[in-house]
Amino acid sequence: MQDFVKAQCNEIAAGFSALKALAPSVEAAARLWIDALRRGGKVLFCGNGGSAADAQHLAAELTGRYEMNRPAMAGIALTTDTSAITAIANDFGYDKVFARQVEALGRPGDVLYAISTSGNSPNVVLAAEKAKSMGISVVAVTGADAGRLGALADVALNVPARRTCHVQEMHIAVGHMICSLAEREVCGREPGA
Repeated sequence: MQDFVKAQCNEIAAGFSALKALAPSVEAAARLWIDALRRGGKVLFCGNGGSAADAQHLAAELTGRYEMNRPAMAGIALTTDTSAITAIANDFGYDKVFARQVEALGRPGDVLYAISTSGNSPNVVLAAEKAKSMGISVVAVTGADAGRLGALADVALNVPARRTCHVQEMHIAVGHMICSLAEREVCGREPGA
């Protein structure tokens, strides 16, 4: 068992080391968030399963706090309203659960932070298509293969991992980096200030 744990640690460490290559894309994604938030816009988040939890987590970092007490920033997880999700799924199909919410809540200048480990989740891809048609920037957060979602992105964050568990570990790390940059830039303070 210890050998397994050590091997996993080595695999995770190698992946996170390779993640440094995404620094320009992380900065570009952060710029989209910062510009939208400074203009009074919002960041919409979507994803399925573990990615839905990440969407909720990151939206909460904006509306609550990440590392500093500061004014709330607008982040909305499209994964949390069970009445909307079930009504849309029932009336339009599950593939439309995020696209309909983007249509209702999104405005030009907002950002859609679309998370899909495969890059091919139909409901996330349709949300990105809807966002693009509305003048909403798309940050695609995927695994090593960006899939159909990556092709729709203004910024693609395709982390260097293929196993779902490691993709998701990197997704939350990248999301936290962007939250930190947004707090620093939008609020003009260093964390802990």
